[in-house]
Amino acid sequence: MNVRKKIEEPITEELQRFKDEFADSLKSSTNRLQQAVDQIIASSGKHIRPLLVLLTAKALGEVNNGTINSAVMIELLHTSSLIHDDVIDSTKQRRGQPSLNAIFDNRVSVLVGDYILASALIRSTMTNNIDIIRVVSKIGRELAEGEIKQMEIADESILDENCYMEVIRKKTAVLLSGCTEVGAISVNSSAEMAATARQFGEYIGLCFQIRDDIFDYFHESEIGKPTGNDIREGKITLPLLYALKEEQKEGGNCYFDIVCRKDFTQENVETLISFAKEKGGIEYAESIMKIYRDKAVELIQKLPASSPKDSLLLLADYTITRKK
Repeated sequence: MNVRKKIEEPITEELQRFKDEFADSLKSSTNRLQQAVDQIIASSGKHIRPLLVLLTAKALGEVNNGTINSAVMIELLHTSSLIHDDVIDSTKQRRGQPSLNAIFDNRVSVLVGDYILASALIRSTMTNNIDIIRVVSKIGRELAEGEIKQMEIADESILDENCYMEVIRKKTAVLLSGCTEVGAISVNSSAEMAATARQFGEYIGLCFQIRDDIFDYFHESEIGKPTGNDIREGKITLPLLYALKEEQKEGGNCYFDIVCRKDFTQENVETLISFAKEKGGIEYAESIMKIYRDKAVELIQKLPASSPKDSLLLLADYTITRKK
């Protein structure tokens, strides 16, 4: 049994119900919209977010209708944000497949993203829980803030690790922390336990994004995005941030100049990638990722023994060892 199957084992039935409800929530009588929806469902990714909702809920109680609706709602919100991100970044590929805006166009993609966001709002009301709606509403706002913050950092060539961490908290960690918090709330956990679950999800989210950023420094067709894509877009992530800081300590500035001039030719992108590796940027990013994994594991150890708890621990390891 592979790791993913083992992680999913305690919630096999619940995960299938989620998938059925997710597909059902997107049905449309409009042909072009349904074609886009079919494409989205066919290219769905790892479903890390619903996994976190369902596993957290089952580790703390029994999965119920509110839990399922919460998982669907968050995955809809996430899907909508990805579609809009691809339009903003002019991305033509996601998870190794053509993005929606590559298949259709920006007009259709934006409207499909809006349709899915509206579907998420409908699902939020089906939870019948104002606390869950509050959490998810905050997520939507922070996702937008994170994207704008990332643009500001890229435009102004701000090379600061604290700013980077702030961006990935808002872009990725806030969504995963929302998953675990909502999972806990859906089974009527205490406020203290919901807060613990939220923190666990945040640590997992930070690990997840750092791992994604590391992928950008390696040639790997299965990852689903071109190597160096982040750098080309002016997104200077943790491995290169560390390398630049170390280089400045030694008095060097040629690599810093490339970044500040935004001279991201293919040759310069490859130069920056090699430089980040030579300076130990990958190892540094991996060490930070492992620190957050260890913090996540420490939190989840507080839960009573159960197969869902074991799966959450496996998921923490999977987040930092996954290959795509």
